[in-house]
Amino acid sequence: MSDQFCRLGCDIGGTFTDFVLLDDRTGRMHIHKCLTTPKDPSDAVEQGIRALEKQLPGFVTGMDELIHGTTLVINSIIERKGARTALITTKGFRDVLELGREIRYAPYDVFAEFPKPLVPRRLRLEVDERVRSDGSVLKPLDEEEGRAVVARLVDLGVESIAVCLLNSFENPSHELALKKIIRETAPSISVSISYDVLPQIREYERTSTTVTNAYVKPLTGRYLTRLSERLSSIGSKGKLFIMLSSGGVTSVETAAEFPVRIIESGPTAAVISGQYYGKLFGIQEMFCFDMGGTTAKSCLIQGGRAGVVPTFEVGRVQRFMKGSGLSIQVPVVDLMEIGAGGGSIAKVSRLGTLQVGPESSGAEPGPICYARGGADPCVTDADLLLGYLDEGYFLGGEMRLDKEGAQRGIDGRIAKPLGVPFLQAVFGIHDLINETMAAAAKTHIAEKGGNPKVVTVVAYGGAGPVHAYGLAKKLDAPRVIVPPNAGVGSALGFFTAPRAFDLIRSHKVGLKAADFAEIERIFKALEAEGERTLKKTGVSETITCERSVDVRFVGQGSETTISIPEPDFTKVPRKLIRERFDEVYRKLYGRTYPESPVEFINFKVRSRLPERLLKLPKLEHRQGSLESAVKGVRPAFSGITRDYIPHTVYDRYKLFPGAAFCGPAIVEEKESTVVVGEDASASIDEYGFLWMDLTKGS
Repeated sequence: MSDQFCRLGCDIGGTFTDFVLLDDRTGRMHIHKCLTTPKDPSDAVEQGIRALEKQLPGFVTGMDELIHGTTLVINSIIERKGARTALITTKGFRDVLELGREIRYAPYDVFAEFPKPLVPRRLRLEVDERVRSDGSVLKPLDEEEGRAVVARLVDLGVESIAVCLLNSFENPSHELALKKIIRETAPSISVSISYDVLPQIREYERTSTTVTNAYVKPLTGRYLTRLSERLSSIGSKGKLFIMLSSGGVTSVETAAEFPVRIIESGPTAAVISGQYYGKLFGIQEMFCFDMGGTTAKSCLIQGGRAGVVPTFEVGRVQRFMKGSGLSIQVPVVDLMEIGAGGGSIAKVSRLGTLQVGPESSGAEPGPICYARGGADPCVTDADLLLGYLDEGYFLGGEMRLDKEGAQRGIDGRIAKPLGVPFLQAVFGIHDLINETMAAAAKTHIAEKGGNPKVVTVVAYGGAGPVHAYGLAKKLDAPRVIVPPNAGVGSALGFFTAPRAFDLIRSHKVGLKAADFAEIERIFKALEAEGERTLKKTGVSETITCERSVDVRFVGQGSETTISIPEPDFTKVPRKLIRERFDEVYRKLYGRTYPESPVEFINFKVRSRLPERLLKLPKLEHRQGSLESAVKGVRPAFSGITRDYIPHTVYDRYKLFPGAAFCGPAIVEEKESTVVVGEDASASIDEYGFLWMDLTKGS
């Protein structure tokens, strides 16, 4: 590898930790995959780097960057393993976390549960201050009262404090004063104030987001410090970057200060790489599908861009029911996540039917076939018994699978209890997980105004290429793309992500009454903050800023985002802003209301550094026959004939540009396996992408 031109992408998933080492000058990549170490994820990071070091001696000292995505933050929220956290809020707002938006997610379920707040009521204290909605002070903060409240929380043994006061996004002076008091009287306690975390309108979302940041901040800080130290101990001098939920990457210092921004750090990366591929091939409608060991993540990419939404939920009581989780208001790529992975557990439900997921066996103990003590049959066990996986070539032969154990597990726990033939039980597991994913995908695509019958499915993850054909059939999608090294698609996505940071500030004012000079000052302040944040990455490149505003009809409950390309807001005609709003609103909802006044709510800035473009290496054009890539033939199950039929097995590393073949076939590489049904055909392009056409039999 070339010194100072190599970057390492590292994605920690629920089951596996993936590594991709990229040489920016040549585009050459080296891949590694190892089991995740849940107790300390940095163990797997060091193990993987040391394994790569054996293959490529000396690469660590010459590494320029390490880009990292992790599920640590979201897992600590779901498992409630964060810090002992307190909340200081305005008098009268102690119970905002429980009141929420006063909406029942299941209005007819009298037993519906709601998530417990991350901060118990006894650790939520009030201060008698008040700021009006315009930022003027109605009642000043009594700093002595503030010191007494902080002292009381110290006596209660809290590790982290969240401060969220009413209307502080317009005037943060009271929050800043409390932050100073905490730093002076309890310097060992972590502090998060809403003006730093989310200076935005809507009290419940702002409080929930600030509390979540405070809850995971000590844990994230310790982990990132430990990871940095371990990298230094093995000789790395490269910069450490962390993937943001919004699709950018940021410095380790920023991630430690705002860990709420990296909750969806890992899943986002595959979507960003799918976005890159959509632009590369000019595909307008792409459905990005990443199926790993624990979950399946997907996103509809339209016109080469993945949508970014301002809010999402974590820790849902009912995992797939909107409104049953903790509301987090930070920008995040608009992806859908369901409990469907290779480790998803199959069982007989209380109704006596087959159920697959959402529970997962994870990395420890994993599916039965991993032979690590797992007793619950999983999707990977079924895929092995259906002939889709080679028991001797899993992870390139590094991990031999226990076929007999998987067979005993499915027979004893699924087939016999259900009273169905063994083969029906095995294929039922595979087909049901495909059906679950297809149903969720159809809903997601429809919500975005897409059509599943025209999308191109791009498959990632260790299990994604195995299930892509079955999923596409259920969607009636015409085409599937499987990139090279698809099993580590998320880690590869880090190299296509921009180094960027999103900022927002609420300031509610009508379009006609707005002081554009004041708004320009808000934009300038956000841009300055974005520049300071990006400079923490240690680079000196030119920083560019993209402006946008959230606008709504006066009295409306939701906003519409419009872009502001002009560098000086004072020179933007009010009429032009109104025209842009009406245009976007009409596109979204079919009509607009020209006679109704509009108002500004939020002002947004995305600060970004120049992208380090990913140079995809092209396959070597060589003379050869398709037969040279054939590894053999093995029986695998066909969902069409409902029986085992011979499948030609190809070595993906020996396939060349222009190679084409028809199903039934199986294409193997170390990190993943592609199944090509008998009614599909496949071809290889110049970059090594496998294109599967499902229209052959139609």
